[in-house]
Amino acid sequence: MAETNNIKFGVIGAGKIGTFHTRTLAKMSGVTLVGVCDPDVMRAQKLAWAHNCTPYTKPEELAGQVDAVIVAAPTQLHHQIGMFFLERGVHTLVEKPIAVTMQEARDLINAAKRRDLVLQVGHVERFNPAVVEAVKYIHNPRFITINRQGPYDARMSNISVVLDLMIHDLDLLYTLIPSAVIHVEAVGLSVFSPHEDIANVRLHFANGAVADVTASRASFERARYMHLFQPDGYVSVDFMNARVKTYRKEKPVVQNMNDLTVTYPKVEKQLPITAEILHFIDCIKTAKTPAPSGEKGTKALELALQIMEKMNRFDIPKTGHLHTPKPLQTISTVARAAQTVLDETLGHLKGDDK
Repeated sequence: MAETNNIKFGVIGAGKIGTFHTRTLAKMSGVTLVGVCDPDVMRAQKLAWAHNCTPYTKPEELAGQVDAVIVAAPTQLHHQIGMFFLERGVHTLVEKPIAVTMQEARDLINAAKRRDLVLQVGHVERFNPAVVEAVKYIHNPRFITINRQGPYDARMSNISVVLDLMIHDLDLLYTLIPSAVIHVEAVGLSVFSPHEDIANVRLHFANGAVADVTASRASFERARYMHLFQPDGYVSVDFMNARVKTYRKEKPVVQNMNDLTVTYPKVEKQLPITAEILHFIDCIKTAKTPAPSGEKGTKALELALQIMEKMNRFDIPKTGHLHTPKPLQTISTVARAAQTVLDETLGHLKGDDK
C-alpha cells in the first residue's frame, strides 16, 4: 500500500494523453513522478526531462519503484501492461477503453480484486466541470442527443471511432440513465482508416429513454455537446467550453417562451484530467471504489462492442481486401467521400452564419 503522504507515480506512454498526465502529475503536491515509459526512447527522454523525472523504454523498469501507474499506451497494450502492474501490487489507472475484449477487461478487474488495488478507467468526461454541474439539473431524461466530432488523428486509426471517442458518451449515458440498454440501432462509415471514422447510434433503454449518439473523427471542426430533454424542461451541455444551459417549465402547458425559466449555472473551472487524477489519488488513500471503476469501464466496453457488431459497414475499399480496386477507382472513391465531408461541413458553417 502506498504511503498516503507521498504516492510514487509512473506514466506508461509518452504520446498526447501520456503528456497530459505527466504534465499534471509533475505539478501536484503529495506526488512523486518517478518516470515516463515509452518504447520511443527520444520521446520518453524529451517528456521525462521536461518534467524532472527518469525516462524508461520498458514498463518492467518501473517495477518496484512506483505505487501507482497511469497506462496511456495504445489500447491493444492495456491488458498486458495493466496486468503486469496489478500483479505486482501497483494501483492502476488505465485509459479508455479499458481493454480490447471483455475477457481482457475481466482479467484486469479480477487482478485488482485479488490484490485489493484501485483500478480506475480514464473516462475523463465524467470529470468535465460542465458535466459535474449539469448532473445537478438532470433527472429522468427521456431523450438525449450527444455529438462528438473532430479532425482525423492517424494515431487512433487502429480502432473504431466507437472505441476512440463514442465510448466516453456510452459511459456518461449509463451514469445518467439508471436502466439497461434493450435495443441498439447503429450505422458507421470508414472514411480515412480501416475502421469506422463516423458512427451514429440510437439506444433504447428499458425505462423508455432514448439516446442518439454521433461520433466523428472525419470533421473539419471540433464540437462536443449534449442535449437532454426531460418532462419539466431541457438541459444543454457544451463539453469543450464547459458551459451549461437549462430551460425549466413554469406552467404545465407552455404558451410561449415566457413560460420557461432559462438559467446559466456557474461552472467551476478545473481541468478534467486534474480532477480525474485527484479522484484516483483519493481512492488510493481512502480505499474507495473509483466512480469510473473497472466494472463501469467494462460495461461501457460491452456496449461499444455490441454497437460495433450491429453496425452496417460502408468502408472505402482498401488495398489488401479480397477485392482490390484499381488505383483510379480507389482515388475516385476517396475523393467522393472527402467531398461529402467537406460539403457537410460547409453546410454547417453556412447555417451558423444565418
